[in-house]
Amino acid sequence: MSKKILLATAILSATFFAACRQPDPTIITSTEHAREKPKQSGGHAAMNSNGSVQSDAHDNPAKPEAANHAGMNHGATNHAGMNHSAMQSAPNAAAQTFDLQFLDTMIAHHQGAVEMAKVAEMKTQNAELKTFATKIVADQAGEIGEMKRWREQWFAGRPSALNMEMAGMADSMRGMDMTKMNSATGTAFDLEFVNQMIPHHEGAIVMAREALAKAEHAEIKTLANQIVSSQEAEIKQMQNWKTQWAK
Repeated sequence: MSKKILLATAILSATFFAACRQPDPTIITSTEHAREKPKQSGGHAAMNSNGSVQSDAHDNPAKPEAANHAGMNHGATNHAGMNHSAMQSAPNAAAQTFDLQFLDTMIAHHQGAVEMAKVAEMKTQNAELKTFATKIVADQAGEIGEMKRWREQWFAGRPSALNMEMAGMADSMRGMDMTKMNSATGTAFDLEFVNQMIPHHEGAIVMAREALAKAEHAEIKTLANQIVSSQEAEIKQMQNWKTQWAK
């Protein structure tokens, strides 16, 4: 009888000891906590819309912290591919005040001349024409900057008033053919440049003379006089070159 009691006592003691060794399911060890908790690096983890956690660039060094903008050019316009002959008026441009129309339209016109002159700077083998082209770039880029400052001062926030119907604008831009200029070389290029720039200048003179009659701001009239005098002289020079190169 005593042996049975002793055996039963031993079995009960072993069961009690094993139960004491089982972990409490309500307690999470530090190891389990580290395994189960989403990674939080410096508080930068972001919650996705589906509720999952996505770490940021600090958690994943392979992930870029910013988009790659190498292929995006926000600070300049590539005029080499622009088709100026297909340029269109801005909506309701003709309803805007004349001075605003003149500024926006002449800025676009000047940009066309600057584009052509920059091509000439690179391609011509004629030293005189290269110097001439460099002067056009400097003069007209300076005038573009001046007109942009006036626009900001007088018409800040106003929509574009580019008007292709202004006298002299459409005809002078229609003659621009950058593809033809880029494909020409040598003397053929030089002739193509002056053949396109002469009517372009003539259009600017027509626009400037209209500004002398219609502009309200004295600054615009001063600029218009400057355009007429400088571009008439440049037309004369280009016509002389055409005569010389034709021989």
